[in-house]
Amino acid sequence: MNKKIWFKRKLYGWGWTPTTWEGWLVILLWVIIFISLVQTMDHEWLKNIVFMIIMISILIFICYKKGEKPKWQWGQDKIDN
Repeated sequence: MNKKIWFKRKLYGWGWTPTTWEGWLVILLWVIIFISLVQTMDHEWLKNIVFMIIMISILIFICYKKGEKPKWQWGQDKIDN
C-alpha cells in the first residue's frame, strides 16, 4: 500500500517540512489555534506549559503519522540518488 506523504523529512537536521496542501493546511490550522489560545492564556504558568506541550505533541504526532520516518541527516545520502 502506497501511503500519501504530507510531510517530507528535512534535508538537514531532524524533523519534517510540509510537501502537500494537506500538510500546509495542518500547519496553518495548528498555528491559528495555537495563537488564538495563547492570546486567551492567563498567568498560570504551569497550565500554559502543559498546554504548549500538548499542542506540540499533537503536531509531532500528525507529522509522524503522515510523514516520512524521521532521522538525523546532514544532506542527501549517497544511496538515495
